[in-house]
Amino acid sequence: MESPQKRRKLNLTGRNSEGEETPQTNTSSLPISTSNTPRTRRSISPPIRRKPRTTRELPEKTEENLHSIEQSSHLVKKELSPEQLSNVSAASPFSSNETPISNIPSPVQLNSVEDLPDSLNVDTISLKDILGNPLIRECWVFNYLIDVDFVMSKFDADIKDLVQVKIVHGSWRNEDGNKIRIDEAAKRYQNVQAITAYLPEAYGTHHSKMIILFRHDGHAEVVILTANMIAGDWRMCQAVWKSPLLPLQTSAHAEPASSSLPSLGSGARFKHDLLAYLKKYDTRLKSLASSLSQYDFSNVRAALVASTPGKQNLRSLDPDTDTLWGWPAIQRVLGTISMASPKPYIVVQISSVASIGEKWASNTLFDALSSSETSKETKKPRPKFSIIFPTPDEIRRSIDGYSCGGSIHMKTQSVAQSKQLAFLRPMLCHWAGDAEPQSPQDSSSMTVSSANIRKAGRRRVAPHIKTYVRFADSSMTSIDWAMMTSANLSTQAWGSAINASGEVRVCSYEIGVVVWPGLWSDGVKGGAQMVPVFGKDTPCSGEDEAGRAEAGEGIKTKIGWRMPYDLPLVPYGKNEQPWCAAMPCEEPDWMGRSWPGF
Repeated sequence: MESPQKRRKLNLTGRNSEGEETPQTNTSSLPISTSNTPRTRRSISPPIRRKPRTTRELPEKTEENLHSIEQSSHLVKKELSPEQLSNVSAASPFSSNETPISNIPSPVQLNSVEDLPDSLNVDTISLKDILGNPLIRECWVFNYLIDVDFVMSKFDADIKDLVQVKIVHGSWRNEDGNKIRIDEAAKRYQNVQAITAYLPEAYGTHHSKMIILFRHDGHAEVVILTANMIAGDWRMCQAVWKSPLLPLQTSAHAEPASSSLPSLGSGARFKHDLLAYLKKYDTRLKSLASSLSQYDFSNVRAALVASTPGKQNLRSLDPDTDTLWGWPAIQRVLGTISMASPKPYIVVQISSVASIGEKWASNTLFDALSSSETSKETKKPRPKFSIIFPTPDEIRRSIDGYSCGGSIHMKTQSVAQSKQLAFLRPMLCHWAGDAEPQSPQDSSSMTVSSANIRKAGRRRVAPHIKTYVRFADSSMTSIDWAMMTSANLSTQAWGSAINASGEVRVCSYEIGVVVWPGLWSDGVKGGAQMVPVFGKDTPCSGEDEAGRAEAGEGIKTKIGWRMPYDLPLVPYGKNEQPWCAAMPCEEPDWMGRSWPGF
């Protein structure tokens, strides 16, 4: 791994030149309670349901005219309604021989972005939505970049000083600025404890992003996300997966003893793999694992795919009894999913690309992502791959302009990096895809009619989200599986290629979830279909004729997957380059600022 370059004095975003996230100086100052025995000013009960606040009317505020921000001096900010729109599809009458289709909201949500109009924040979620419930009694925050004051400001004001908050981070060196800032901030709160993750790998990071909540009503909740716990990250495009509320386990739901693991995608297996992940922190999280083991995960429909630092020998491990990490984990999950798509299309959408090398990308990670239950039986052609990554123009025109550019990395300067770019270029696609062609050679990549564009509403929001999605074919109307994760394209995150001894070395902590239609089919093969949804979380209602036409024959359930990017994809033009934070950009962003580079 290349040695880190000297960091610029002005670091707007908290990432270093290697594409890794680096500590950001705290910029907020919150009033601190000085009482040794803080008490709530009201009873701990669900908040009173409030009427939505009225907002001033901006009828012309749409995504189409948001692109003009590069010519304006500021964005119009609107208040967000405190109410979350319902995801429940309305029932409707059907003829006696016709069964209504059940519509399931997307298992992941996009984050709300305050500078977007309400119409583009439908079904989104904020950090306040996650942490603001007054029933929370204990909160574990796993992340890399953590602004403790920012986190504490999102709790309900009446219980902020009572919630037991545990901050799990990976800055273990005493001289590390991130560790110093977290430790100093934790001292200002009597109810905050900082815990350093066990990191045996020199080049590893604690990159996992997760929140575990315990509530006064006897429930727990697991939240897996892509955002750091700093304000700037919540102004970028992020994704959040929340478990159902997990009740305390009763004897009736106790997991029976077995020599083999529960099936992948089941709540019991999710629980097993999450507890196995927590055990990788050595004894530091023993109390958390013990507490979480008492809860019932049976309503969870997802597979946990995580990375933990260390070596695993694939020749000695039994996938039926041992939890795998990194690319072997995703390969194992996908190998259990039946997919009959003749020409599948996998879209990798990330915020950072390390020095991966063509051989590792093609023969290790892409091979793992190409796995399926049917691929074991017959030799099938590899799926087509595309990689979504923003261009300098898309960074310039994002709501924070160049400020967010330090969060997004792909090095292109050295000979090796140029060679890697040549391998990746045929797969590269735009994040927004709405720029004017810079040359006649680029115009061929932007010929999609606006009437045919399915709009996600995040063109002007720079991506920090990471998603991996397998579409059934190039029409991208049906999804075989989808993954949301903290893992970018790097060997540190996914693990090295298997060596001669059968070992795979993983350096970092990462965590994510994988979902697929069969998790909602209730045992009926082909009875469920996952579809991309845009601007909302729920697919078209069953009574909508267009919605019924989208569903395949025999489909009883449709599950949405909330899209962060538009479809169809727009490939890079011949002369277009990916954003490289290390390279200076003299062309000003919409706020008139240039970018000096790292």
